[in-house]
Amino acid sequence: RQHGGSEFLPHEQHRIVAISCVLRQAGTLSVWSLGDLDSGEDELVRRFFDGIERHTPDLVSWNGGGFDLPVLQYRALLHGIAAPRYWETGQDDTTFRYNNYLSRYHWRHIDLMDVLSGFQGRSRAPLDEIAVMMGFPGKLGMSGSKVWDCFLQGELGRIRDYCETDVLNTYLIYLGFERMRGNLNEMEYQAECEKVKSSLVEDGRPHLQEFLAAWER
Repeated sequence: RQHGGSEFLPHEQHRIVAISCVLRQAGTLSVWSLGDLDSGEDELVRRFFDGIERHTPDLVSWNGGGFDLPVLQYRALLHGIAAPRYWETGQDDTTFRYNNYLSRYHWRHIDLMDVLSGFQGRSRAPLDEIAVMMGFPGKLGMSGSKVWDCFLQGELGRIRDYCETDVLNTYLIYLGFERMRGNLNEMEYQAECEKVKSSLVEDGRPHLQEFLAAWER
């Protein structure tokens, strides 16, 4: 608090207890958290970078460039985790020269907060507010400010559930962004939204049903 004016820790001092993803590929859409409730930080971080190593996915985040990825990088450094695909910039794969995960202005990682604000700090908006603006559920009573208390109370399951709804909000905003860019027409956008809804119904877990119910209200 003396150094920064708040209790928010420097990036390198954070410890990762949950990493959640939405994966859209072929005809499927999956929402899950890496590892399980007993997984240590090293396993979670290793699973994240191993996924990039195997699949080379496009990454989509909200403030990922400013927070999530730097934290992951510091913690991978701590645990001695190799991530050559993530750090590739064209030395071994020339397709990464002009489209890699590291450049702010490339598309292999899209930080939606950064892009939609025009890379201007004064224009940035919170994920929750943009999600609600677009008619999506937003935070549903949980927020990042409550994660520490949940952790102290041993509620890792609740943290994972929260992260999964957060990545759903991010993915849905991304669909709107793709529509705005012209990569999805209106019919395709609506079909992708319906794909999310049907996937949540099939999944059946309570926090995802709560998300769906809030979306359809």
